[in-house]
Amino acid sequence: MHNINKDLPLSVSDTLLESFALLLNDAKSNQVTINFRDPDYSAGAGGFHPVEVMLEKRGCEWHLCYITDFCYVGAGGQYELAKELDFDFQAGMFQSLFCYEPIEKARDMYQVWENNFLSYWKGMEVFEVMISN
Repeated sequence: MHNINKDLPLSVSDTLLESFALLLNDAKSNQVTINFRDPDYSAGAGGFHPVEVMLEKRGCEWHLCYITDFCYVGAGGQYELAKELDFDFQAGMFQSLFCYEPIEKARDMYQVWENNFLSYWKGMEVFEVMISN
């Protein structure tokens, strides 16, 4: 299994990191983007938000660069995908639709997000997973 750096400003669970590590078996480069998509998600019907994760290999260890959760925003049929939650580990910043602040301030938000995400991905299996190198 691939080693992912655990020295992070948020409490990212071993379960999540180990799940990401398993997806790295097909990595062909030192930078991998993992996309999680609910094929039924739409602005009108709702569904499970798309999520994007980027990891980068430095030496013998992978580093979690960011986790971004997207949602549709807009009105009157004019919708676009926007970052709803962005945990940027490289920049040390957290962004939501409402704020931009140091990532450490997102500890509680991150825990809720991760628990939900793992439930949707591993428990309910709602996502199609694509890996880009």
